[in-house]
Amino acid sequence: MSEKEFLKTPAGQWLVLSLLPRFGIPLRERILNSVDNLTDILSLNASTLRAMGLAADAVEAIGAWQTDDASQTVMARALAIHRQCLEQGIGVIGQGQDAYPECLRHIHNAPRVLYTLGDPGLLKRDQLGVVGSRNASRAGLDHARQFSAELSRRGLLITSGLALGIDGAAHAGALDAGFPTLAVVGCGLDRLYPAQHRALAHRIIGHGLIVSEYPPGTQARAAYFPQRNRIISGLARGVLVVEASLRSGSLITARTALEQGREVFAIPGSVHSPVARGCHQLIRQGARLVETADDVLEELGTWWSMQPEAPTPKAVSSEPDMSSLDSREIAVFEALGYDPLSTDALSVATGLPADQLLQALLILELEGLAHTCPGGYQRIG
Repeated sequence: MSEKEFLKTPAGQWLVLSLLPRFGIPLRERILNSVDNLTDILSLNASTLRAMGLAADAVEAIGAWQTDDASQTVMARALAIHRQCLEQGIGVIGQGQDAYPECLRHIHNAPRVLYTLGDPGLLKRDQLGVVGSRNASRAGLDHARQFSAELSRRGLLITSGLALGIDGAAHAGALDAGFPTLAVVGCGLDRLYPAQHRALAHRIIGHGLIVSEYPPGTQARAAYFPQRNRIISGLARGVLVVEASLRSGSLITARTALEQGREVFAIPGSVHSPVARGCHQLIRQGARLVETADDVLEELGTWWSMQPEAPTPKAVSSEPDMSSLDSREIAVFEALGYDPLSTDALSVATGLPADQLLQALLILELEGLAHTCPGGYQRIG
């Protein structure tokens, strides 16, 4: 298939629509009162498009699509994205395609295109969003891992945002139990963020799926994360908030989930913990207080199979590559956990003096195997 032929396919058509200038939500909703499918506008003439309210440059882009004019700005951008996706093995799924998840199609401002790395068939699985604080406590990280592992065994796909803290622990909990997981990111799939989760991202690609609405080359920006959150909740049957401060982005995900008609669950914590206050607020506002995986499953009901699921074979090894490390660095990595450890604690655990310990930690950071965090250091992936 040639590049121009791709743009005539359903995925290519939705890619073009995703790039149209000044083609916002109000205009799209108004147009859908006149056509059955948004892609229908690609066959309309310029005067009809202008009457519908499309801007001149959007009308020009549709005309270029009709005449296969690759030099036009939107067409050139669409072809460049297509080439990048082919080179990097990134899939493109348009909103009108069968592979696009039905539950996501009906949310407000549904992504017109999903870019994927991994197994796109997972988009159709019953999912639970698991989110929480980036500065999670040891107990919170343990809860995220344990709930994610058990809910994976019970047939749910764990979906989260690949962020530090609770998100990473949720993904790792599912993977370590032998199950896939799905990550939604607020950047291009060739610019995965944060860098500290590079190893974890590779595990997910090999035994799960990473999804973005942003084309390759898009750097992470703060404004993209709330947009990512609506996809996490839109894909899921419900959202579990493990830990969250009162200013946490996880509360945005929870509010979006409620707006989308999804269930919201929250794990209570200590009244003295700042990362428990967001969960307590959600519970006061009507979120279901949960203490076990059974609490989540009971609330979601029995409309899908609750039978325990056998772990599937992993497509790639989950073990980090430590072939370039010496024995000292391996000892430090093995002493690290997914919860922060101070240099004093690491020095006691490894028997290394401070200067050698810091050298080893620096090498582990450069290799993407560890990173600094509040309270010390923790491993990645």
